Amino acid sequence: MKIKAFLLALTVAVLSIQPVYASQCSVAAFDELKVVGETRLKVWFWDVYDAELRTDTGAYQDAAQRALQLSYLRNIDADDLVDTTAEEWQRLKIENTEAHQQWLNELRDMWPDVREGDCITVVENDAGHAEFYGPEGRLGTIESARFTDDFLAIWLSENSRFKDERNALIGAQ
Repeated sequence: MKIKAFLLALTVAVLSIQPVYASQCSVAAFDELKVVGETRLKVWFWDVYDAELRTDTGAYQDAAQRALQLSYLRNIDADDLVDTTAEEWQRLKIENTEAHQQWLNELRDMWPDVREGDCITVVENDAGHAEFYGPEGRLGTIESARFTDDFLAIWLSENSRFKDERNALIGAQ
């Protein structure tokens, strides 16, 4: 009988955690858009994050508004996230301008360290600027359509590092 009580308590505890993850990932501007695709990024044997792309049309091509949500499956320091952004831009041969350095500095100031279960969501606003949201709500905006395009290219470019995941996000699979 003690084992059944323990298993019941454990089940209740585990189930009670899930709404916390779901609610902290809820962003009204993201939730209003239509799902295009989703995927899980695994590197070697580590699950890194689940990604979901949404647009105003529900299709990748010709969308006027895009949004990407990353739901982290492991802890990652904010500095590592920013450094990886810079590395991916370099790998994609995106020119490292003074503006790019400024944007990386803004991200360094804006992004929190993420913990397992945290989400970071980027929503393209009507002006094409990138609005970021995290576990505690709105993180900030980078007011540049070029930044938005270059940032989303990490996941959406034909030259993205993870082709299968890119194709799943844009609905090509």
